[in-house]
Amino acid sequence: MVEPADRPSTAGQRLGAPESFGVSTLEPGLRPAAQPPGRQVSIRVQMLDDTQEVFQISQRSPGKVLFDLVCVHLNLSEGDYFGLEYQDQRKMTVWLDLLKPTLKQIRRPKNTILRFVVKFFPPDHTQLLEELTRYLFALQIKHDLACGHLICNDTSAALMVSHIIQSEIGDFDETQSWQHLLHNKYLPDQDAIRDKITDCHRKHVGQTPAESDYQLLEIARRLEMYGVRLHPAKDREGTKLSLAVAHIGVLVFQGYTKINAFNWSKVRKLSFKRKRFLIKLRADPANAHHDTLEFAMASRDCCKIFWKICVEYHAFFRLFEEPKPKPKPILFTRGSSFRFSGRTQKQIIDYVKDSELKKVPFESSEDSPEGSPHMVVNGNGSVNGLATGSIGVLGQSPEGRLLSPLTSPLLTDAGCVRHDDEDEARRKKFPTDKAYFIAKELLTTERTYLKDLQVITESFQSVAGKDEAFPDSVKNLISASYDPVYKFHQGFLKEVEQRLAQWSGRSNAHIKGDYQRIGDVLLKNIQGLRQLTVHLQKHSECLVELERACRSSRKAEAACRDFEQQRVCYLPLNIFLLRPLHRLLHYKLILERLCKHYPPTHDDFRDCRAALADISEMVLQLQGAMMKMENFQKLLELKKDLTGIDNLAIPGREFIRLGCLSKLSGKGLQQRMFFLFSDSLVYTSRGMTPSNQFKVHGQLPLYGMTIRESEEEWGVPHSFTLFGQRQSVVVAASCESEMERWVEDIRMAIDLAEQTSSPNTDLLSTSLSDNKLSEDGGAELESEDELCGSRSSLERQGHRGNTTVHVCWHRNTSVSMVDFSVAVENQLSGNLLRKFKNSNGWQKLWVVFTNFSLFFYKSHQDDYPLASLPLLGYSVTVPSESESIHKDYVFKLHFKSHVYYFRSESEYTFESSDLRFADFSASYQHFILHKRFSPCTLKPALK
Repeated sequence: MVEPADRPSTAGQRLGAPESFGVSTLEPGLRPAAQPPGRQVSIRVQMLDDTQEVFQISQRSPGKVLFDLVCVHLNLSEGDYFGLEYQDQRKMTVWLDLLKPTLKQIRRPKNTILRFVVKFFPPDHTQLLEELTRYLFALQIKHDLACGHLICNDTSAALMVSHIIQSEIGDFDETQSWQHLLHNKYLPDQDAIRDKITDCHRKHVGQTPAESDYQLLEIARRLEMYGVRLHPAKDREGTKLSLAVAHIGVLVFQGYTKINAFNWSKVRKLSFKRKRFLIKLRADPANAHHDTLEFAMASRDCCKIFWKICVEYHAFFRLFEEPKPKPKPILFTRGSSFRFSGRTQKQIIDYVKDSELKKVPFESSEDSPEGSPHMVVNGNGSVNGLATGSIGVLGQSPEGRLLSPLTSPLLTDAGCVRHDDEDEARRKKFPTDKAYFIAKELLTTERTYLKDLQVITESFQSVAGKDEAFPDSVKNLISASYDPVYKFHQGFLKEVEQRLAQWSGRSNAHIKGDYQRIGDVLLKNIQGLRQLTVHLQKHSECLVELERACRSSRKAEAACRDFEQQRVCYLPLNIFLLRPLHRLLHYKLILERLCKHYPPTHDDFRDCRAALADISEMVLQLQGAMMKMENFQKLLELKKDLTGIDNLAIPGREFIRLGCLSKLSGKGLQQRMFFLFSDSLVYTSRGMTPSNQFKVHGQLPLYGMTIRESEEEWGVPHSFTLFGQRQSVVVAASCESEMERWVEDIRMAIDLAEQTSSPNTDLLSTSLSDNKLSEDGGAELESEDELCGSRSSLERQGHRGNTTVHVCWHRNTSVSMVDFSVAVENQLSGNLLRKFKNSNGWQKLWVVFTNFSLFFYKSHQDDYPLASLPLLGYSVTVPSESESIHKDYVFKLHFKSHVYYFRSESEYTFESSDLRFADFSASYQHFILHKRFSPCTLKPALK
């Protein structure tokens, strides 16, 4: 092992790159550089295999820090071929600038997913020296084929898909290959050439996944659309064209046909002026009158985005080393300071060839079938420079076939060799594999999901069927859209229950078979669920049509309101209508966890990966409608809580955040409820109506608004001033973090409003003649005990006092649409033991976590909850020694004087007629992570 003092110089140092911005990918074996001090922020990145990873960065870190973390996570040496792209606030796809602070570019990090994708496509894939890099490129080609970006003839398409299938499922088998093509979409028009694909697949017998990746890239690089991203434009005559950039220079397309190419050697300058993109060519005697070409693009922003990628492509493929930063001008700036950051292609190739950290070798093994290579871990106990737990064989299928290096989420610790103590645990009576408990979560949440479907298919349809106020068209639409989904999930649940019973072992100990897996059940049923996509697509229409019926009929509206007061409808009715779309996200989350847990060699991995690909495609297909409907549903829900607004749910308006702020007036600081939308900020106080609605006091249009932190000016902690066109308002948050969240979201909303809104947005109803309404707060009708006391029944509480709006009012906190979206993905169910602060015994309950609340049942068969505990504002810790809670798996929820203890079952046993459930506490940690609680406080309880 090389001592630090003798460590060879890095590529950046050898090439004379600046110390702060030298090499964009970390050297293998080195740790990420220290981040700037400051609050840590979570950033989600979607990888090329469609898994998502969360990375923690400082709020002042440049983009390079995040990019380096991703490359270290992948153990990727040739990372400079890749980039992180995302949609900015203008809904335009842009690349993350590695030199600028990440949070200066991503205005809403909680609501933004960055995509790790190929950025620079070299002309020859043999220039990619690492097999891992080639595999990532193969994933990019697969994605481009599926979404229609890589246009080619049927022969090339069939051949490429055949290599992808060979890599994924191995040698051709008539039944398996046909079924695989039937349930996996590799091309938009795949059915038309299915026979061609299978004919090609027959010819690849014996070809390893690595060889398949190589052949795939060999075909793709010869295609005219390889690596091409089209940017719409027009020429001087107004003809519609597209511009693109490649390693050779700037390309011009008409449709998908390349009609011109301007080689870098002929280009003197690239620039843009407003919406015009200009290409200045070097002097050419044969073409003296056309040395400047002009193209019109949709906007200045479109021009700038394309210009930036041209600058980067030119530097990456044409320069020997990273360009040095321009000196800052003394008096004024002229033009953009943007420049390429990172290693050029020449620097990458030189570094990998000269590096003393050799690539992972592949050798034949006597223990494996003849000719089957296996991965050798080098002598210092590392793979590509990253430390591993022990020396062993990785990346090999059960049949001895070499797997691509990234067949699981990127060779994480799931691939480590099991230790002796783990083997000892496996010999105990019940399963201890993490996959078993993930499958348990699938089972428990599927039970809750089926009950939620019953709210629509049985309870609500029974009410609607007897009420003539609902049009037959609405009744028939809901019945036709939800009944098939409910019937399907009845069968799905039975299969999961049977498999978990077999996995546990006691009920079928006499039966031989491999039942310790769940991927095959998931794959089969998710492929069946895809057949119901036509019904899932109708669920958005059901929500809209039901709302339309309620608007046109007071009887229908009253019937829905009465139904929501029934105990079985423990959430707002519209949430149940969107449950099937939300469930897709949960399946995706479960499969991502399974794929991350399994090593690539595990028997269950391939089925889980195929199921993840299927569900990811479904989510992608339905995600647009899902986001629109979530926003629409939230506006409808808020409409019930507000009085003084008639036209809340209008097209184009988005809900962003709601919560408590103190408003400074002549009477001092008064608690007010604020609602932030994409066009205005509304402030209210809690009224004294029977339903405790919030009465609107006024609105501040966001168009033309400015915001300034004003703690020193007013002497009020955590205060800021909102300057509107007609009035200014001074408000204060309960703490610094709350103020940061409000200021961030308001500034983002102002930017959106100035791009999309008119100055005269008016959200209030005509009954409000002005904004100077009474500022008297009124007495609160509910105490905190009445709101969150788990001993009281839901019937006594009433639903109106248990909505998110009322909880935020009592807890003096806020919640955003991003929080609602995250909560949708993290619904949990299971058995917990509950104990009150001053009681001695523990009570076993079935607990459902959803909509920021815990709902308590006697068992999972119950039709409605007995009580609930809203969690917004609560803290979660582990009991201290002084509390004398001498039990394992205990966590504590507390808010002010309200304290509750919860304990999961310490052993996973099997009862004669029912399954005991997996450790809910371990799953609960996912909620804690997303709600900004520190997970480290739970470790002693989660053994």
